[in-house]
Order: sequence, then structure tokens, then C-alpha cells
Amino acid sequence: DVSESVSSERYLLQHEGIARAFEAPLLLDAIATMPGGIEALVLEWSDPDKIAITVGWTRIANRPAAAAFAGSVRRTQRTSNGLTAIGSAMLAAAAAFDHLPEPAGHRVIDVSGDGMANFGVPPVTARDDLVSKGITINGLAILSEEPWLDEYYRSNVIGGPSAFVLVAKDYDSFADAILRKLVQEVASLQMPAEAKR
Repeated sequence: DVSESVSSERYLLQHEGIARAFEAPLLLDAIATMPGGIEALVLEWSDPDKIAITVGWTRIANRPAAAAFAGSVRRTQRTSNGLTAIGSAMLAAAAAFDHLPEPAGHRVIDVSGDGMANFGVPPVTARDDLVSKGITINGLAILSEEPWLDEYYRSNVIGGPSAFVLVAKDYDSFADAILRKLVQEVASLQMPAEAKR
């Protein structure tokens, strides 16, 4: 989320939180149990015409690859600011799956932000379309602006097998929340299908 509510300081806290997560032993150990690792990218969004992939698809299967990904995250510069087009960002993230180096067994979109959608495709419309295509959308609601945002994400944003919302009470707690979220996502990919029902 690089909308207008995200100050330069908040932007850096998001960036650093993502980078630190991919340096954390907890996440690295979870990824190490995945055959072939995971593929990840970072996409920034505000208005529908201000959506940009800032770190392209990267295979992360070991600590050096994770460290390189974290470094790429830290080196990116903010691409825009604007309104909050969550649904449009979800569709752009889904389109990125078409450019994966090889087909994915599981496709998961992480949405993190501090506000409700106020522009672009309604998130619920995007969510329903993507879930019908087998894509899971999880959310990380940052409650610094809207204390009820997690409920909004539950109703309008997340969907698909094992979908969930985690909360960061503010940007200072974003790093811990994104780490927990990524670990939970990787762990859910390892669960037998029967256990997910």
C-alpha cells in the first residue's frame, strides 16, 4: 500500500518489515521444508494506474536467495501515492501469475494496507473472480487509520482455501505481523488437503 495515508516513514517500515521477514530463521526454516522453495514478488499500489511490480518473481529456496530478495526489497524506491484501489491491485497481482517461470501448485496473494478501497474495481468483485480461478487472497490489516479494517478485509478482500486476516495495530508492529503472516502461509501450503477442509 503506497496510498496517500502512507507517509515516507510508514513506507520504509513496510519495506523493512518485508525484508526482515525474509531474513528471519522462522520463515527460512519454513521455506526450507517446501520442495523447490517458493516464488515471490512485491507489487506496490495506490490508484488503478499506479500499480507497479518493484521486485519481480524470485525463487527463494535457501538463505542466500532469501537474503538477495531482502536486498532487492530494500533497494526499491517508492513508485507513487494516490487513492486506495485494493481490487485493482488484486487483479494486477493475479495477472503476474501468468509470468511465473513455471506453473505454481498454489497461488497466494498477500494484501496489506491501512484503509478501505475508495477507487477502482471493488475488492469483493476482484476477490470472487480470483477465488473462482483457484487463487487464495490473504490480508494484513494495519489498524492505524481504521480500527475496524480487519473486519472489512474479512468481508471484502480475503478468500480461497485457508484464507485469513492478520492485524498490525500500527506500522511499528508491521514487521512482526508480516513475518507471522508469511510463516502461516508457508505452513498452510504444507498441510494435507484433508486438514484444510
